[in-house]
Amino acid sequence: MATPIVDVLLMVATVMDLQRGATANMVHGIAAIYIGVSIAYGHQMIAWADRYFLYWYKGGDNPRSSKVYGSEHASRERVGWLRHLLAWGIGSLFLLAMIWWIGDTERTTAFSNLIRVWGIILGIDFIISFSYSLWPRKMPLEKVK
Repeated sequence: MATPIVDVLLMVATVMDLQRGATANMVHGIAAIYIGVSIAYGHQMIAWADRYFLYWYKGGDNPRSSKVYGSEHASRERVGWLRHLLAWGIGSLFLLAMIWWIGDTERTTAFSNLIRVWGIILGIDFIISFSYSLWPRKMPLEKVK
């Protein structure tokens, strides 16, 4: 429940540092990436951690035994890419807002480069995620028997 508070404090600290004259670098940019990822994947990451905690410490079901194949896997991959797109969009908006706020493109070059690199990663993720729609993951032979 405290995640949004941490997100806001992280962004405030980043903007304050930049307002004091610091040149933007990867550390400042990672704050925006963190917020985008936190918003897009937050609930999913917490649920993942809960499943593994229950498995390791409480004797719950093995999360690895619930792998999916075929069209269900392809669908999950597409949804995962859409979450990545959302994270990129949110993070990029924060980066663009900081570029605008600072108003000095020389000091914020790292942010525009980060948007570009993350966009390339998003494109690669698109190719991989949507390739499962054309070539679905097949169930291993030992599970078919």
